[in-house]
Amino acid sequence: MTYQDTLNWMFSQLPMYQRQGQSAFRKDLSNTIKLAEELKHPEKGFRSIHVAGTNGKGSTSHMLASILQEAGYKVGLYTSPHLKDFRERIKINGKVVSKQFVTRFIKKHKLFFETNSLSFFEMTVGMAFEFFSKEKVDIAVIEVGMGGRLDSTNIIVPEVSVITNIGFDHTQYLGNTLEAIAFEKGGIIKPNIPVIIGETQTETTSVFSELAKKNNANIVFADKEKTESFTSDLTGIYQSKNIVTVVQTVKELQKKGFNISYENIKQGLLKVVKNTGLMGRWQTLQTNPKVVCDTGHNRDGLSYVMKQLSNEEFDALHIVFGVVNDKDLSSIIDLLPKKATYYFCKPDIPRGLDANQLKITLNGCGLKGEAYESVNEAYKHALDKASSEDFIFIGGSTFVVAEII
Repeated sequence: MTYQDTLNWMFSQLPMYQRQGQSAFRKDLSNTIKLAEELKHPEKGFRSIHVAGTNGKGSTSHMLASILQEAGYKVGLYTSPHLKDFRERIKINGKVVSKQFVTRFIKKHKLFFETNSLSFFEMTVGMAFEFFSKEKVDIAVIEVGMGGRLDSTNIIVPEVSVITNIGFDHTQYLGNTLEAIAFEKGGIIKPNIPVIIGETQTETTSVFSELAKKNNANIVFADKEKTESFTSDLTGIYQSKNIVTVVQTVKELQKKGFNISYENIKQGLLKVVKNTGLMGRWQTLQTNPKVVCDTGHNRDGLSYVMKQLSNEEFDALHIVFGVVNDKDLSSIIDLLPKKATYYFCKPDIPRGLDANQLKITLNGCGLKGEAYESVNEAYKHALDKASSEDFIFIGGSTFVVAEII
């Protein structure tokens, strides 16, 4: 199998939550545990940091990886979903896993995957753990895919667990209250392993405190701690909260013997994109007109994005916008500016919401615009209509951003 053959098989033959939705969601870790046994437990071959949360876990993971790289460590980084290339999910010191490794791994275990009906995410987690173990990374930053308690990544025993925040997302799987969602994400809290909570929230504090107490895990609410002020090359206003979370996580690593200096933290935060290749976080694609994309897609994420958008200066606002079909549009409509021209589109995945359906719903709520056949066509029309002093924002879904970058 060639690399492209391998990807085609992975994407089409096995369920993939990001593309298909509920049919790919697993309700237990039994398959992941079977896979770990098949691979001879690679998750035990490296130290790790486990990162969960509704928003910010991707940025937080990349920040941590960058700081550790600046400190001289060989750092694995597992995140999801990818934007352009599957291999973005699995990196060491910013370099993606080789096509050869991906192909060999799938070929070697293909019969096992088929026999046990493993999901796309399960086998990808196994691939990452095998790669990090074989390459003997000093530490790996592992981002939870969804939730935490039942996520395939939740077989590691990390140096520290991190939960960035709790908001309403994937409620059909994780629960429809903040307390229920916090319980699922708090499932990464392990016995005697410290846990950093990024944001103190009235509804979730007791949930996390009780889980930590039950596991004899030291718990730190990052936003309640006094810390130095740092800046980052990730310029979204929401990154300030992630930075506080990251700094507290680094302090826990220092207690465990990791040699990370103040300068490592400073430079690591300033070189996140350079060190890790992170894309899609308030990323400027061009100027005149200014074009910015952001992967924020749930209410909490979009509220920060729209707040930042309101701080920009421009003559007219153009928004290229698409969502997935299980998105609760009613939860985000009030955040979307009415004084803008919309270019509605469908991300090119099975879960994408039809652009005409999106148009009908949002036109009915006072958001004016037209539907287009594809994300790229919508973007092209926005560029054609925008003057040099206008602003174009691209978002609504990670998959919309992925097609533009």
